[in-house]
Amino acid sequence: MSSYRVLRIDVSSGKWSIHEYRLGEVLGPIDVGIKIHEELATWSKDVFDPSNAVVIGTGPFAGSKLFGTHRIVAVFRSPESKTIHVSEMGGAGYRFIGCGVNAISVEGKSDEPAIIFVKGDEKGVAEVAIRKIPLSKLEEIYKGYDGYIGAYALEKYLIDTFWNEISSMKARPIVVGPAAFKTVYGALVSIDVDFVKKRFVDGAEEFAARGGGGSVLAQAHNVVAIVAGGSYKPQLPKQLTEVTELYSTMKTLLAKDFIQAVNEATVKYRYDPSIGAGGTFGVNYPHYRELLPLFNFNSIYLHKSVRKKLVDLILENFWKPVKTESFDMAKTWATCGEPCPASCKKIWRGKKLDYEPTNALGPSIGVFKIELTRNLVDLADQLGFDAIGIGHVVAWLLEAVYKGLLKPEEVGLDRKPNMDPMLMNIDEWAVNAYLAEKILKGLVEGSTDVLKIVAKGVRFACKQLDMMFSDRVKRTGLRFEDLVVYQPYGEDGYMTPNYYWTPGFLLPLAVTGKYWTNYTSTFTEPEEFAKVAATRAVKELEISNAGLCRFHRGWAEKILPKLYELLGVKIDLDQYSKTLYQRIAMYAIKANAKPRVVESERAKDVIATLATELNVEEWNKKFASNRDDTIREWVLRATKMIATQLGLPEDWYKDI
Repeated sequence: MSSYRVLRIDVSSGKWSIHEYRLGEVLGPIDVGIKIHEELATWSKDVFDPSNAVVIGTGPFAGSKLFGTHRIVAVFRSPESKTIHVSEMGGAGYRFIGCGVNAISVEGKSDEPAIIFVKGDEKGVAEVAIRKIPLSKLEEIYKGYDGYIGAYALEKYLIDTFWNEISSMKARPIVVGPAAFKTVYGALVSIDVDFVKKRFVDGAEEFAARGGGGSVLAQAHNVVAIVAGGSYKPQLPKQLTEVTELYSTMKTLLAKDFIQAVNEATVKYRYDPSIGAGGTFGVNYPHYRELLPLFNFNSIYLHKSVRKKLVDLILENFWKPVKTESFDMAKTWATCGEPCPASCKKIWRGKKLDYEPTNALGPSIGVFKIELTRNLVDLADQLGFDAIGIGHVVAWLLEAVYKGLLKPEEVGLDRKPNMDPMLMNIDEWAVNAYLAEKILKGLVEGSTDVLKIVAKGVRFACKQLDMMFSDRVKRTGLRFEDLVVYQPYGEDGYMTPNYYWTPGFLLPLAVTGKYWTNYTSTFTEPEEFAKVAATRAVKELEISNAGLCRFHRGWAEKILPKLYELLGVKIDLDQYSKTLYQRIAMYAIKANAKPRVVESERAKDVIATLATELNVEEWNKKFASNRDDTIREWVLRATKMIATQLGLPEDWYKDI
């Protein structure tokens, strides 16, 4: 491969063109996405302006026989952080590569909901078509089709309606659900297709969800689906496409058998014999134990002995049923849609369960019954929500009602939640699952004035609700933002963290809500912590830009520059990626979306209480003396070191 090909489609006019970039000038979908956003100056426009391109593509290794190289990477300006965001889904690139280009950039806005078809043949892109679907028909499908709702219903409708085209293209549709049209929390959704049985593949459901890319595709472009596939085969060297040569090359690069290296690097995601389970769900609960964030991060205030009792309840009622049925009795595992020995998708009663979505709509909202959480995750997925982000929203609203900042009816509820972790009663807490379902549906329906405000984003909503209910804020001594954890950006941008008790997701980094940071549950001197965060930001960016699954980072990071050399690109990959990161940071500055020091009381306490938990004596004393000033000192020192490590300008940490 000597070039990276991008199909740019203006859905306003239906016109399209193919742009070729020399491989080396760009290395993957992230730098192409940034290049397009720089060209369109999207920082200067509204986040839902039609120029806010949604760039989706694969890395340059897609089409090879390297495991984990078929991610779809989405680049867009986030309606949450208000700056560039990167989100990914597994496996979908395995079908996408047949369309004849490496990436598609969606620009402009269709007058009606649009479906983009891109078909490739042996030479490249052979056909591009935009088909419209009446809004009334789309809404009808979202309400229910063939046993599904939302995004799942739309994909099933596309499969049934356009079966001849989709099956001939071997395409895997990427769709959005009603959450993308009604909120900023919309995901890009794709379920792999069984072309023999004409149905979905169990467990192969994937989401490029963080940051609200689905909302941009829907609200900025009025595009509801991208169907890309065909018979094109990327032109890659034999060392990457022919098994014998590949394994020989990899053995030389890794100094060990390729399969052995992959199995060693992915043991957590496949099966960890020391735990008797695998995948993020199977490993994280018994591994993190008392460090798990529960009850909207209120667990950080509890004594370790209390958290231990809560974890015991989780392991018995939440984790053990999955371990028994999906590991002990049968191995109901699947891949994301591409051949891979990790088989990281662990399926329980027909539903893929990963740690982050299940914790988001399980223990984080006080639900400790796995069957209830399984149904909530499925509902969020079908509606097309970012399950991780929406978990923060639901937990925040439940706690706001529980503590008297909101009345149940103001968020469409008919009773109060139970957010008391000291109760130790999973049956009493189960009411939260019932209420969470009402909130998820209410956000899509816009059922109350409060939910209509919340649909516009957490940080915006906090400021609005502080004013609307100023009497309650004064009476309770709580601001709405004090009950939710987020990293602020600019005036009203933000990003909610992944579910780990760590300062790493609450640092002024250019991209958060992803693992581009130090996400270990450690508390060290800020410069030491920041050096790790900066290193991981670069390494994770490299893996993402290559279109590689981060579950394979254990072996891939070691040899990624050598893999690029096989494509004819010899480059200082770390320096190249630092420069790319600098461009993302500069975009944030231009968009007035530079990250700031945390402002939420709960977010501050996530940082401060970890120092207490880990007995970091010097910082404990400083936090006890003046928490806010100490938080600012720690974050500012860390940010200066991150800027030094990544070559960011002084503007990055001034006035944050």
